[in-house]
Amino acid sequence: MEKRLKKSRYISGFDGIRTIAVIGVILYHLFPYGMTGGFLGVPIFFVVSGYLITDLLIQEYDQNHRIDIKSFYYRRMKRLYPALITMVMTTAAFVTLFARDSLDKLRSVIVSNVFYVYNWFQVANHESYFDKFGNQSPFTHLWSLSIEGQFYLLWPVVILLMLRFFRSKQTNFDILLIAAFVSALLMIILFKPGQDPSRVYYGTDTRMFSILLGAALAFLWPSNKLKTNLQKGPRLFLDGVGLGALFLIILLFFKMNGESELVYLGGMFFFSLLSVILIATIAHPGADMDRLMTNRVFTWIGKRSYGIYLYQYPIMIFYEQKIANVANHPWFHALIEITLILVVSDISYRFLELPLQHFNYSRTFAVIKDLCSKNSSYGWKRIWAVIATLIVVTATWGAVEKPPRASVSDSDSNALQKVIKNNNKQAKKQNETTGKKEKSTKTVDKGEATSSSEKQPTKENKKQDGKLTAAQQAQAKKMSITAVGDSVLADGSSTMQDIFPQMYVDAKVGRQVHDALPILNSLAQNGKLSNTVLISLGTNGPFTESDMKQIMDVVGSKRKVYWINVNVPTQRWQDQVNQALAKEQKKYSNLTVIDWYSYSKDHPEWFYSDNVHPSPDGLPYFGNYVAQALLK
Repeated sequence: MEKRLKKSRYISGFDGIRTIAVIGVILYHLFPYGMTGGFLGVPIFFVVSGYLITDLLIQEYDQNHRIDIKSFYYRRMKRLYPALITMVMTTAAFVTLFARDSLDKLRSVIVSNVFYVYNWFQVANHESYFDKFGNQSPFTHLWSLSIEGQFYLLWPVVILLMLRFFRSKQTNFDILLIAAFVSALLMIILFKPGQDPSRVYYGTDTRMFSILLGAALAFLWPSNKLKTNLQKGPRLFLDGVGLGALFLIILLFFKMNGESELVYLGGMFFFSLLSVILIATIAHPGADMDRLMTNRVFTWIGKRSYGIYLYQYPIMIFYEQKIANVANHPWFHALIEITLILVVSDISYRFLELPLQHFNYSRTFAVIKDLCSKNSSYGWKRIWAVIATLIVVTATWGAVEKPPRASVSDSDSNALQKVIKNNNKQAKKQNETTGKKEKSTKTVDKGEATSSSEKQPTKENKKQDGKLTAAQQAQAKKMSITAVGDSVLADGSSTMQDIFPQMYVDAKVGRQVHDALPILNSLAQNGKLSNTVLISLGTNGPFTESDMKQIMDVVGSKRKVYWINVNVPTQRWQDQVNQALAKEQKKYSNLTVIDWYSYSKDHPEWFYSDNVHPSPDGLPYFGNYVAQALLK
């Protein structure tokens, strides 16, 4: 078969780049607080796409003096649609049969993915990329494919116009570079510090700079016009720059954080520039980076990277929904999930993507007719057509069916949200009342000794599940406490403020440990930080030693800090958080860890269906247990 582009070359090292990118993304989804910057694998994909597509379009124009836009769309659809439609419809069918809690908006999800506008659907519905709790969507990761789909739709027209009206490659480079700066500037302008960054994370306008930077590179660094033989000096220079960029990319996979302000105030743009540098050194045939990034493992993964990216999220979501306690063996479950992802992706690549990429779609109706005939030439293979038909029918059923009435888990979720909302309102009112009261309980705040009966529950009290004695209740009413936490504290704030009327509560759903620092700092500066500080954080992810040091420095050594550890069996970071707290308790003499995990782990009946937040049945146990620790 004659090559479509006579001077094009296959750059095997790009499979290596794709491998690094998809590994980063998968490890981020599996261990979001281990490889905190793994989400940066997506900008790498964007830069590669921008460079390769633009480079091929320029080659086509140089060779034929035209760009066959219709043929371009046809090739892209043959490459991308089979696996995308298969993943979307199979996942929708699975949701219809086994995860009916997720049926809401399924029709809109399917349609928006088919037309590559799913990222804007997520923006319109205020969906968070960083919320690791709740009923997570198995389609969340498809936002990036929508951006690429929009790019493929517009780009051949844009490039054709640029090549016809601006002959100078430098001019075209400058135009794309300016456009990339505008996109990055939009990210900076639209980013709101302290708020969920998902709007700028999902937006085509705020993420296009990565693709535009790759496209700009194609004008100054055409793959088919680079010198094959370079002198030793330039070759070593390119190798050194490429290795340096690769090192920084891997380092940032571990150091960057998707919720950090730095990422959206130029950090992601800088990372995209690093990706451009790495791609440029790999694309150059005179350097050694292409060979360095080429091996059998990278080639195998790189060729399947599209399928790996597609199937990874639904496999993770559905697998972890069926495992009651992922936290007990996080690496074991991660290994199982990775194996499933690779197996499914390989099957998709061999039996779906490759065959349909070379399929003559003008024969579609003839093939369907053959499949339905009595003496079909496909024989037993018709079973795959039957399976595909059942999947499509089931997915369609789920898309048109009205969402079911709230299930037990849905009811629990709605009840919890209502409790937290009401608690936040009540806490705000009580905080205002508490702030007006005179600080008349300094002796209690300083933790002066109380009688042994007040410090330790009696045997009778232990039988009563830790209920407070009359003396303890009286002591609690006088005690001034500042409490900062996440949704667990928000859930229990009303219970805690009933016990401690002078407790000031600042609790928010989804709060990370590092988010507590500015809150505590503000309270300390305004003289509103009590001598007893209660912290309930770690539900949404682990913390670093630096996070703890900064918090303890703000609180100071004269205040007593009580930190409730976490019972979050559905997340891999449970043990990481609890072990870190136990370690930090030995380091700080004024830090006491309240071991809620050990007290509650064998009592699933105390929790909502998420196994994390205490239910109305469990809140008395939560409140009394925490109160016993605070009153000692």
